[in-house]
Amino acid sequence: MSNATTTERAPSVYVPSAEALATVLAPGARPPRPSALGASLTFGWRAMLKIKHVPEQLFDVTAFPIIMVLMFTYLFGGALADSPRDYLQFFLPGIMVTSVVMITMYTGIGLNTDIEKGIFDRFRTLPVWRPAALVGMIFGDVLRYILAALVILGVGLALGFRPDGGVAGVAAGIGLLVVFSFAFSWVWTFFGLILRSEKSVMGVSMMVLFPLTFLSNVFVEPSTMPGWLQAFVNVNPVTQLVAAVRASMSGSSDPSSVMWLLAWSAGFVVVFGTLTMYRYNRR
Repeated sequence: MSNATTTERAPSVYVPSAEALATVLAPGARPPRPSALGASLTFGWRAMLKIKHVPEQLFDVTAFPIIMVLMFTYLFGGALADSPRDYLQFFLPGIMVTSVVMITMYTGIGLNTDIEKGIFDRFRTLPVWRPAALVGMIFGDVLRYILAALVILGVGLALGFRPDGGVAGVAAGIGLLVVFSFAFSWVWTFFGLILRSEKSVMGVSMMVLFPLTFLSNVFVEPSTMPGWLQAFVNVNPVTQLVAAVRASMSGSSDPSSVMWLLAWSAGFVVVFGTLTMYRYNRR
């Protein structure tokens, strides 16, 4: 038997022509780098798209505020005022602040989740302003704050809340609340970066938020409290926020509370915004 020799044919490899390479590699105008605001708004739009695809995320800004209003109005209204409706006039601005401030912690939780999934590692490779992902995420959360405030206001109006400040006073009060919440969110972005899990972020957040919201003027006037407790309540930033929002919605003004509110907001942004950027750039 004769030995047959076989030769294996090498697979053909496509070699692009010189004309094709010249077309692909031809120099052209590079697209302009997006501005800091444009990049931040794009990441803010991403945050809103997450709500579109997972609408149950809105539970904390819809069902939770409604439960809070109904529960505390009818739980404390008869004991602290002549009727739940009378108590609502005092209580609703405070519970609006409490609900919105408490949901700011989800900023840190969402950030921690994205980091654990590796999403922010991809964002950091993009040729955009580096803080845009963080700023845009908080921009997206501002919509949640406004929605929660409007839900509480709607429930309050249905139960008999009548703000003497009218539409302008209500808008001013919600504006102050959104400004503070935006600034306060930087606290949770920092915790979202330094803590290892979303459960840790939630635990630390609740440990901070409960004293701030309950040891304040949300439910009762500070003058009814012991003197040692008043000392903390009077310097509590939530107390200043509630006083400013309550005054706006009632048609009056409280310049001192507004001044302290803006000072606290600026402090949160400067201190925790700086710490967040430092940690984010070195993570």
